Amino acid sequence: MADITINGLTFEPYITREMIAEQVKRVAGEIKRDCEGDNPLFLCVLNGSFVFAADLFRACDFLNAEITFIRFKSYEGTTSTGVVREIMGLNEDISGREVIIIEDIVDTGVTAKQLRDMLAEHNPKSVKMATLLYKPASLKQGSAPEYVGFEIPSKFILGYGLDLDGKCRNLPDIYVLKEQK
Repeated sequence: MADITINGLTFEPYITREMIAEQVKRVAGEIKRDCEGDNPLFLCVLNGSFVFAADLFRACDFLNAEITFIRFKSYEGTTSTGVVREIMGLNEDISGREVIIIEDIVDTGVTAKQLRDMLAEHNPKSVKMATLLYKPASLKQGSAPEYVGFEIPSKFILGYGLDLDGKCRNLPDIYVLKEQK
């Protein structure tokens, strides 16, 4: 893996696709253990988590699980705006259901908290969150996700669904913004 440059910023390799696959399998095992006997509804938060959601959903292999999609936006460029906008909302009845929110990254926790609060109004059996990446040092609101692939420092990353202004989501590995020297 070599460095890449996008929008004038240089990113270096950070997490390989093999490391990601190992963590997806581990997280799926935890979800399967905790949701045994249920028919969980996986709620994929677009756009960033679609790659992780597809891999995780397949790895969970529940026969009666379902997946649906919602979309929020809180980033502009490399920083969070602190304002969460709902772009596409929930259309399914989640009353009495085990809901697993699938996020690409939990950073400040603002989106995660707003989403959990919104879902609680619909009387689910429970709401848990699975995220590929979690920045505990950046958390300002809410609580830590129940299922975490990797804990990472508060740095900007891209690849494997995460983007910079819509670009680089298709990279199979994850890159971190290179430190300026």
